[in-house]
Amino acid sequence: MGRFIFISTREHDLAASDEVRGLLAASGLPADALRVIRLDREPLGEIATLGLEHCPGVILGGSPFNTSEDPLLKSDLQLRCESDLSRLLDVLVHDDFPFLGACYGVGTLGAHQGALIDRRYGEPVGTSHIRLTTQGQNDPLLTGLPAEFDAFVGHKEAVSSLPSTAILLAESAACPVQMFRVKTNLYATQFHPELDPQGLAQRILIYRDAGYFPPHEAQRLHDEALSARVQWPSLVLGNFVQRYGPSV
Repeated sequence: MGRFIFISTREHDLAASDEVRGLLAASGLPADALRVIRLDREPLGEIATLGLEHCPGVILGGSPFNTSEDPLLKSDLQLRCESDLSRLLDVLVHDDFPFLGACYGVGTLGAHQGALIDRRYGEPVGTSHIRLTTQGQNDPLLTGLPAEFDAFVGHKEAVSSLPSTAILLAESAACPVQMFRVKTNLYATQFHPELDPQGLAQRILIYRDAGYFPPHEAQRLHDEALSARVQWPSLVLGNFVQRYGPSV
């Protein structure tokens, strides 16, 4: 069996490399079972040449990009990444191919399916209390998670309204769409299943001037991240790997 594909759109090398570290730790994948594609460095190219026929699943990481941003304000890089991901999702959704998008996955998969994405339900950097819906409690990707748990979040946009093609799996008081599924095998989370306290603390320092919070709050948020007790979300990645790559 081939390698899982991980797609990153982060230009900051330290943020990109630590995201891979967190993903490997959370999923239990060995490094040689993951193929990393940096969309910030090169276009995706022809979908037919990606080798999806040998790939157990595709994982999309978080991003500083916001899907709901005015197109006139988007950089050329963002527009190219969005076009590449839309073309990829055309294929993945058509084939019901295993996909898991973390945070930015909500914007990309949600937009692809016609969800309303805006800034109404953005959440500050930190922890959010997540609740599984009835469908979520019975979904294989959420096996082993309690009905309620804390997860790391930090996003400027979110889904305000899901299309009929999506099944809501998790929600929170501040953000009504924390996880959803399309068809049988395509998933997106608003929370970050790959983040551990050290990873969030580092990301806070990296993106201190990116508009997620006032820069003067960075040290406080950094310290709070290091002391947070978040243990369950990584199971989402572990379940994804076990479900679609059982021989790994």
